[in-house]
Amino acid sequence: MNGVHDMGGMHGFGKIEPESDEPPFHAEWEGRVLGLVRGLLFTRTWNIDIFRFTQERLPARVYLDVSYYHRWLLSITQSALDYGLVERDELAAGHALHPAKAVERTMKLSDAHVAYVRGPFGRTPQAEPRFKPGDRVRTRNINPLGHTRLPRYARDKEGRVEAIRGCHVYPDSKAAGKGDDPQWLYTVAFTGREVWGEQADPSLSVSIDAFEPYLEDA
Repeated sequence: MNGVHDMGGMHGFGKIEPESDEPPFHAEWEGRVLGLVRGLLFTRTWNIDIFRFTQERLPARVYLDVSYYHRWLLSITQSALDYGLVERDELAAGHALHPAKAVERTMKLSDAHVAYVRGPFGRTPQAEPRFKPGDRVRTRNINPLGHTRLPRYARDKEGRVEAIRGCHVYPDSKAAGKGDDPQWLYTVAFTGREVWGEQADPSLSVSIDAFEPYLEDA
């Protein structure tokens, strides 16, 4: 998706200032949001790619104004509405007003440790990989309305395949509710000048993990 969330290579946001001994949470509510996210993903009502895409759909002003965990909260609130887990009048009241919708599974205390373990994303390939290490490839110049893992700064760039990382769930399809659609995943390296232009440091390079539908022969 083309949105403000795709911030790689964007200017004007100031210097990154690492926080020494940064705590896991800066406020108690942030930990509660993490617990809600884990609990809701455990139900399998939606998946992590839908969770990400819902954040990407936030208006630009909202996305930039709110904090990391606040975006998480807005995402799960919208998804809970979209999937009928909660109604707007219940959000306004702050408590349940209607019978709960059935979900595939609910978390018990004994399941808490499982909620922090992501399931495997590897899938059985439907075909042999199109590319091999050493191949020259070009990323496609796509501008999708939906979710994608191909960042804008790496589109329409020529690079070299460094490695094949296996066949995995394709996030672009999963976020759209179209199933796993397994695709080969590659590490592709680009020179700094290919990404940032002739004035870039020639000693710099950047690598990304790119799914096969993002790539074509150079």
